[in-house]
Amino acid sequence: MLFWIFAAVLTAAVLLLIVPPLLRSAGSGPDREEFDREVYRDQLDELERDRSRGLINDAQTEAAKAEIARRMLATAEKSGPSGATVTPRSARVLAVLLALVLPVGALAVYGSVGRPDLPAQPLASRNLEQERGGPPKSVLAAMDKLKAQLAENPTDQQGWLILGQAYAKMGRNGDAADALRHAVALNKDDVELQGLFGETLVSANDGMVPEEAVAAFDAVLAKEPKDPRARFFAALARFQAGDQQGALDRWSALMAESPADAPWVPVVRDQIREAAVALNLDPAKVTPQPLPPEQKEQAAQGQQGGQPAAPNAQANGAPSAQGQDEMIRGMVANLAARLDADPSDVDGWLKLARSYGVLGETAKALDAAGKARERAPDRADVQVAYANAVLQSQPRNETPKPLPEEATSALRLALKAEPENKDALWLLGLDAMMSGRKDEATAHWGKLIAQFKPSDPEYTLLKGRLDALKAGG
Repeated sequence: MLFWIFAAVLTAAVLLLIVPPLLRSAGSGPDREEFDREVYRDQLDELERDRSRGLINDAQTEAAKAEIARRMLATAEKSGPSGATVTPRSARVLAVLLALVLPVGALAVYGSVGRPDLPAQPLASRNLEQERGGPPKSVLAAMDKLKAQLAENPTDQQGWLILGQAYAKMGRNGDAADALRHAVALNKDDVELQGLFGETLVSANDGMVPEEAVAAFDAVLAKEPKDPRARFFAALARFQAGDQQGALDRWSALMAESPADAPWVPVVRDQIREAAVALNLDPAKVTPQPLPPEQKEQAAQGQQGGQPAAPNAQANGAPSAQGQDEMIRGMVANLAARLDADPSDVDGWLKLARSYGVLGETAKALDAAGKARERAPDRADVQVAYANAVLQSQPRNETPKPLPEEATSALRLALKAEPENKDALWLLGLDAMMSGRKDEATAHWGKLIAQFKPSDPEYTLLKGRLDALKAGG
């Protein structure tokens, strides 16, 4: 009953706002022509004052008076008794119709779609995040668990990468950049990770390229001078710093070396046009033609084995998740096609494995890492990458378990090739600890802790683990 009383009062209030203005007399409003005539009378008085002060002569005064008189006559011709657009009778009819239709229509709509019998839902029982389009509680719980694991094991690069990607998908670019910063600190040589970190910093900075992002892209270009994403953002940084010509030169070079069907070509073309306009140049004359689509494999061959990564889909704003995912997948597909044509590129297979891992395609990541292992079994980084791909393909368990034999065998080969390899020492020590082989775990982590300074966070973590082993934990 309370609901119906409230609905009736609300309907009456709305009608009181709408109906009374319709019932007012149409002629009750101010007369615009009369107002204009009053203004013209003031102008006539002002003319007389100007003539008396000697500011204008008699001829100028008479000419001005004639013009003002003409305008006054024009307003007199416009004024008339029928200035309103709605007659009082039609207004009354409209008011009656609204008074009837509004409550009856509202009642009919509520009767068909309303649920007066639905009980109120307590606020505490509602999933507000999901109602607002946020991630479900299961995802948030998984992220909390991952953050707890990273607090215990801050050297887990893959964990920081996954956390950063999760934050990025939620639109929390600042948190994503913080997570990826930890991942980059653990492996500064991973150019794909550096590029992703730089792009996330740009998104977190509303499309502006901060100094930290410039350093990340410079690190990528130092290893892979043809990387499209790094080249794009390096040019964008110059443009934002006021060096339009430098940005135009770099974007033009990127366009000339890109296949026409590359997903970043439209973005680069738009940026070239913007830089050309800023320099008062004709965009059509300074925009080079890209390579033909059928030559994209040859263009990839000229990129020195580097995996291209897509530049931002929106140079001055955050990229859409769908557009970014399509560009990344396009780049990965190009790299896979190039490796099929030239399977001898070991570093290319490693990059492909990492890319598939980022996309969550663990089976393809393991296959790519296996291809690299077949071609370079004596390289420690290849064996570690294969072990990581094996671990990534395993289902997650609530209870920690020893590592699969396939992973540990690869890690032992990595140690054989490089006895001080940090990743292999850490993972083999972890496997030994979970298997109850405390002496072996102590030996691996003892070699690992010797490679860090006491001020390093890794040293603190390892010392805690070693102390726990000595105490029988």
